[in-house]
Amino acid sequence: MNRDLYHNQDGVISMKYGAKTAAGNGDVIVDLLGYEGAMVFVMSGTITDGTAYVFKITEGDDSGLSDGAEASALHGSNPSFGVDDDDKLKAVGYRGSKRYVRVDLKTVSGSPSTGGIFGAIVVRGFPRHAPVV
Repeated sequence: MNRDLYHNQDGVISMKYGAKTAAGNGDVIVDLLGYEGAMVFVMSGTITDGTAYVFKITEGDDSGLSDGAEASALHGSNPSFGVDDDDKLKAVGYRGSKRYVRVDLKTVSGSPSTGGIFGAIVVRGFPRHAPVV
């Protein structure tokens, strides 16, 4: 049995890396079928303006997240970034009971014209059947 990270986790891009100036949904809904939890990583590049960027994990059982709600079963808190958080990586764990998750940009404070560069990945873990690779 392979008990290393390589064989027991799988990453999915949920928010494509790019400039963000306003709140909005992530790009990809991640299916957690076959996994018992996930780790969410949000990374920043250069933040040129805007005073705060707060992300959230949205969870639901519908594949389109029509039933989506902000996840509460988190280890840690939703990632947030300020004007001085260029090139940072922030993480939060998810151990909820819903099948689908997505990383969304919940709020943007200030009046950004060029915004900040952000991206997010969801690393699915605790597989029911391993190895996953």
